[in-house]
Amino acid sequence: MVQSINTKVDFVIDATSHTGISAYGKIMVGDKGFEFFNNRDARKFIQIPWEEVDHVVASVLFKGKWIPRYAIQTKRNGTYSFSSKDPKGVLRAIREYVEPNRLVQSLGFVDVLKRGFKRKSAK
Repeated sequence: MVQSINTKVDFVIDATSHTGISAYGKIMVGDKGFEFFNNRDARKFIQIPWEEVDHVVASVLFKGKWIPRYAIQTKRNGTYSFSSKDPKGVLRAIREYVEPNRLVQSLGFVDVLKRGFKRKSAK
């Protein structure tokens, strides 16, 4: 069994991890970090201490009415992408431990196209 890094858990919810092949499990947001535990295989887990979190990126659609995915960018180990039934609740729980200026919105489809055209025309 995996030992949790949290001493106090604020939020627990069923979620999906989108790292490689999608895995179903539970997200736990607590006082020491963000954790994902796989339902089927106890050896597959993700534990991210709050000191290691660089940014939390949310994919926001329909002016904030729907958040399909959110990702946690770490300082050393890359980006971990997740989705859950209550993403706003997860992001609110994360906001207690991560500075609000580190919670950012991902670029939209049109913004990505604009950047692509600007880079093409600059060359």
